[in-house]
Amino acid sequence: MRFEEFHAGQLLMLGPMRVEESEIIAFAKAYDPQWFHTDPERARSSRWQGLIASGWHTCAIAMRLICDGPLKDSESIGSPGLAYVKWPAPVRPGDELRLEAEVIRTRVSSSGRMGILTWRWRLLNQSNEMVLDIEAVSLFESAVSREGD
Repeated sequence: MRFEEFHAGQLLMLGPMRVEESEIIAFAKAYDPQWFHTDPERARSSRWQGLIASGWHTCAIAMRLICDGPLKDSESIGSPGLAYVKWPAPVRPGDELRLEAEVIRTRVSSSGRMGILTWRWRLLNQSNEMVLDIEAVSLFESAVSREGD
């Protein structure tokens, strides 16, 4: 999507994406090798009662949905960061995740060179349970900048 297509109050629905046990283990072994992400047997007898995905894997899934959706072929040029990230419930093997991305506000930078999008991403599982809550800022090449090129 182009920056100009976003507006406050807009709700984008993305997904679903199924999470497989093998993906959870592979991601965790590479980036977050804690036993409750990598050892299904040990995790089964833990407080989690089974394997759970790394929170960072959950963020990566949300990012993939955003990249395959509104950021695909966009003028996105990155992000200065997140206001917050929360993992209210774990992601488990077999979960079907969908993303609701709500636009909070848009503005053009004072220089006119960037569009600034603030949005909230809520990742939900098949039971409508929220597994990720993020407020993100995304930067776009602005229309003003494109006109001067």
